Amino acid sequence: MGQVCLKRKELNQTMQQQDIAAFIGLDWADKTHSIHLQAGHGKREHSTLEQKPEVLHEWVAQLRQRFQGRKVAIAIEQRKGAVVHALMMYDFIVLYPINPKALARFREAFRTSGAKDDPNDSELLLDLVLNHHERLRAWIPDSTEARKLQLLCEQRRKMVNHRVALTNRITSLLKQYFPQALDWVGDVACIQACDFLSNWSTLTAVQRARQDTLREFYRAHNCRKASVIEERIGQIKAAVPLTSDPAIVEPLSLCVQTYAGQLRLLIRAIQDFDDRIATTFALHPDRDVFDSFPGAGPVGAPRLAAAFGTDRSRWQSAVEIQSHSGIAPVTKRSGQSVSIQHRLACPKFIKQTFHEFSDQSIRFCAWARAYYDQMRDRGKDHHAALRALAYKWIRILFRCWKDRKPYDDAKYLHALRQHGSELVKDFC
Repeated sequence: MGQVCLKRKELNQTMQQQDIAAFIGLDWADKTHSIHLQAGHGKREHSTLEQKPEVLHEWVAQLRQRFQGRKVAIAIEQRKGAVVHALMMYDFIVLYPINPKALARFREAFRTSGAKDDPNDSELLLDLVLNHHERLRAWIPDSTEARKLQLLCEQRRKMVNHRVALTNRITSLLKQYFPQALDWVGDVACIQACDFLSNWSTLTAVQRARQDTLREFYRAHNCRKASVIEERIGQIKAAVPLTSDPAIVEPLSLCVQTYAGQLRLLIRAIQDFDDRIATTFALHPDRDVFDSFPGAGPVGAPRLAAAFGTDRSRWQSAVEIQSHSGIAPVTKRSGQSVSIQHRLACPKFIKQTFHEFSDQSIRFCAWARAYYDQMRDRGKDHHAALRALAYKWIRILFRCWKDRKPYDDAKYLHALRQHGSELVKDFC
């Protein structure tokens, strides 16, 4: 009994110090949300909420009135999504996003069977935030413009993934019945290819077209070399079909036309995203910092800015973002056994951002290229070498971001020479 009273006393002191009136575990779902709440040393309360905006906002209003506007800590198993987007607008709510993997491990500690239940999960979330909130990082939303830039960049990348999937599908279909088109449409992931395949999705169709029509088509799509146009027209005239079986040609050509229409819309959408990202990034306070990095460009620089955010208190060291992004490897020790493994549990988009920036940097930065070559000479594959390079870049990015100073390649090379780095010897 004395230990229970002592624990309650410590809990009350902690809550008073942080001015947290209540702790809540919220397990969200598509239809209903399970909620466990504990205020001070009172009893735990369990309730459910419908997945409706008005119900959620009414519940938040009740929390504000009940606890008189004092802080309420909520643990939830997501960092983004409808519920988080709704809760983040309230200044008295402190959100603690819990990694699903962490919650799964916590669940297994008490239920080895692996059974999962929403009410039990909300109570586990409550236990996590109640007893371990000092080890958890409260999520502080970035500025509106920074969050908009981040979401624009993420959604653009998904659009690009869809574009790649569509172009691969179109290429695969054409190889089955009309492979010559791949030589005549130009880049499959462009408007010219979409228009060509929408007009002429079979060899028979394009061979029926007048030569002047084909010339006008290519000129309208900025193909100005007459020699290239005439060569393509000659190839079209002399081409022999891979197959004339209508059971193959008709279904596949219809698929190609459909995918070409989808691809055209997707290409336009990506251009719209690029324009919106450029407009948003132009107003970003750290635009000059991230624009200064070699190879970042109009796509990479906004993504780097989105990865770091504008809250300087979010990352205390480069190691934190190296680990958070998944670029830093995981070291596992057990007895005399030590293993270093690739980190898989991480935000994929952020990891991809640093990985792709490193890939671009070796084309524009001499020391980055030298370091990449060193890693390859040591037996690392392409992606492992890029991760090692990204590990170095994050330290530089972090310092420039923290100090609000653009990257200076000459200054960094001078520092490498002072330290006697082998990188300088490789290209100087």
